[in-house]
Amino acid sequence: MTVSFNDVLRAWPIVHRYLPRTPLYRYPLLSARAGFDAYVKHENHLPIGAFKVRGGVNLFANLSDVQRRRGIVTATRGNHGLSMAWAARAFGSRAVIYVPKRNNPDKNANMEAMGAELEVFGNDFDEANAEAEARSKNESLRFVHPANEPLLIAGVGTYAMEIAEDLPDVDVVIVPIGGGSCISGAVVALRTMKPNVEIIGVQAERAAAMCRSIESGERTSVPSADTFADGLATRFAFELPYEIVKDEIDILVEVSEDEMREGVRIALETTHNVAEGAAAASYAAALKIRKHLAGKRVVLLHTGHNIDRDTLRWAIGMFDA
Repeated sequence: MTVSFNDVLRAWPIVHRYLPRTPLYRYPLLSARAGFDAYVKHENHLPIGAFKVRGGVNLFANLSDVQRRRGIVTATRGNHGLSMAWAARAFGSRAVIYVPKRNNPDKNANMEAMGAELEVFGNDFDEANAEAEARSKNESLRFVHPANEPLLIAGVGTYAMEIAEDLPDVDVVIVPIGGGSCISGAVVALRTMKPNVEIIGVQAERAAAMCRSIESGERTSVPSADTFADGLATRFAFELPYEIVKDEIDILVEVSEDEMREGVRIALETTHNVAEGAAAASYAAALKIRKHLAGKRVVLLHTGHNIDRDTLRWAIGMFDA
């Protein structure tokens, strides 16, 4: 099981049949504060407010008629589920989506509004995911893992193709890492189109399974994933993304909760875009290693804007959690 650049090329016309190309803007204020040419790739401008819908439409487009009629089952902390719900509705299919207890309430409501069948199970993503996989076997639903799925990664990789086309002289791309589909898509596309571009991966300090895995040379897990950045909150480094990126990431950066909180503020102040925790990690990492990035053309991936009201109020300092 792997993903090639040809898989991304095949996904390209499918993705752009259903979704708009997202903008890539240079922001003068962000650039001035950071000390480098700061560009932001706005995946938050997609219909679900996050990059993952690229993978969703590619997956559903490649299902058999029988699989579409039966539907899919998956687990999520939010954006992957929104992707599955949006794509299922677009293709006239069914999406059963498992979320852990205390999941982002706004994301839950949006998934249900799109017609998904929401099931609450377990204390974190990994417990919900195990239950979703068991459900797939009982009901002959297509189980969709949010990261170990080549069709998702190929679809997601189209954003990196857009970056390479829109900014041919890009030096650095900064990508948050949760389950790993986003960084995998970047590696597959950019190592072919822009082999010399520096790819920087970012994880939350409290959910750094991929960092620990790459450091040790083998896949591993961490005891918990207690981070407000729900898009980064997994305890495991998943097999397919790990195999794709383990030798291809130039720098790994870990950011704290306070640094991501500041990233939410910086995104709002300098781009007037709301950043959820995973997207804020891009801004946090860029400022953390600004000396290394000085004078370079740097793309920050704004992965999504799906932050709930209370977390946003806390992040911008309207009240303390």
